[in-house]
Amino acid sequence: MTTETTQSKTERSIEEVFNPASDAYCQNPMPQCRALAERGPMVFYPPWQAWVMTDIGDIMDCWRREYLSSDFYDWEFAPQKPNEDDWGNFEKALIGHSLVADHSHHRLIRKVVSPAFSRNVVDEIQRRIEPDIDKLLASLGEPASFDYIKQVAEHIPFITITRMIGIPEKYWDEIKPLIENFTETWNPTISEERREEVRQQCNHAIDLIKLVIAERRTSPEQDDFLSTMLELEAANPDFTEWDIITLILALIGAGADTTLMAQQWSVYALVKNPDQRDAALATPESFSNAFTEILRWSMNSKMGFARYAPEDMEVLGQQVTKGQLVLLMPHLDKMDPERFPNPEVLDVSRNFDPDILFGYGPRYCIGAAMAKRQLYLTITKLFERFPNLTLAEEPVRDNSNHNSICLKELRLQTNIG
Repeated sequence: MTTETTQSKTERSIEEVFNPASDAYCQNPMPQCRALAERGPMVFYPPWQAWVMTDIGDIMDCWRREYLSSDFYDWEFAPQKPNEDDWGNFEKALIGHSLVADHSHHRLIRKVVSPAFSRNVVDEIQRRIEPDIDKLLASLGEPASFDYIKQVAEHIPFITITRMIGIPEKYWDEIKPLIENFTETWNPTISEERREEVRQQCNHAIDLIKLVIAERRTSPEQDDFLSTMLELEAANPDFTEWDIITLILALIGAGADTTLMAQQWSVYALVKNPDQRDAALATPESFSNAFTEILRWSMNSKMGFARYAPEDMEVLGQQVTKGQLVLLMPHLDKMDPERFPNPEVLDVSRNFDPDILFGYGPRYCIGAAMAKRQLYLTITKLFERFPNLTLAEEPVRDNSNHNSICLKELRLQTNIG
């Protein structure tokens, strides 16, 4: 018997039992996630120079009390925060306003903008993007098979974000790089050269957003997110144009990369488990619950939610120094049979109480309902057009994304005729 097989998990280094960059994790994350969670509620992971918070109760408490910072510039390895006199568009949005605002301003912004995410507004957004979804699916024709990721999913984030916000089509080509790359600006794993490249893309795109806002002020009634924001600005003196810009960036950040992952894994799950399809897509409300189960079952997450220690402090019995990265990783227990009986089975009726897929407490994603609705619309339309979809082949998993396991392609058989 080899030394490797006789060593206990606790004797092996944390890098040996948990490595999201490994092929083993890509194929089946469950054993490694459970091994990491078993190390304790607060585990230091040297490859990321970060602490990992593993217990869902502790994570919810952290979200609720906000004792860790969400400001990227509080990270010990962040570039030097520029003086306010030197701020460009990117810094004004990322530092000065609601993406990383102080807690009181963040709560004010949430209160002010909550009407922009009401059920009526979500219904209107669905109406606006539905013709684009129909057009995209119609462009497929009647193929024997097609790659859902390349031919559908990769187009959805751009369509939904631009239509939802109300960005005129004449600006789409210029703003597309921002939508595709914005989330890289706070990715702790990229090079400084790449971060600066994306920062400059952001500066240009924010100029375009400011131009769109200026144009919209002359014709504000267009039933979209931007029109609603301008109404709120007029009624609330503490809500400024920069808050509007930052909320648009927040929608882009939350809706681009995340939407692409959600699209591919949702379609894969429902094609792989056709017995769950009708229940999942019965109503927008049933899909909301089904989506949480789909992402639990897919186990595609790798890193989690980034927070930073604002000072030297003790967190869950560990001494955390100022600036250290703390990753909240609620996905680690998604295959725990004590919490989720028969965890390997996709069950869209499974109960989640609370449902923390989009966060919890003051930082719960305010656009969650909107995100789930565009996903529900796209997938419903897909199965209406191709009701007999099956997998043409089992997709190959791709581990190149720093935050999620992807599928290299998702080739579907239409079985038409």
